[in-house]
Amino acid sequence: MAKAAEKTADDQTYGIAADRLRSLVERIERLEEERKALAGDIKDIYAEAKSAGFDVKVLRQIIRIRKQDQAEVEEQESLLDLYKRALGMG
Repeated sequence: MAKAAEKTADDQTYGIAADRLRSLVERIERLEEERKALAGDIKDIYAEAKSAGFDVKVLRQIIRIRKQDQAEVEEQESLLDLYKRALGMG
């Protein structure tokens, strides 16, 4: 009888942990699927932009710049200009 009580306690402990773990894994899996779908949507938009005559490489650069802080962008542009002038490029 003691063995049955011990098993029930173990089942409850592991059951709670297993349920929590399963919940976390399932949430992560759902988000991974959403991310995959979003990545596909973004790819489609870039393809649309390309077919409309836009340069996708430049679009990606613009997206990256827009994520940055304005002061950081200005500093990078200033350094780029300085380096280009130092190399006789502008």
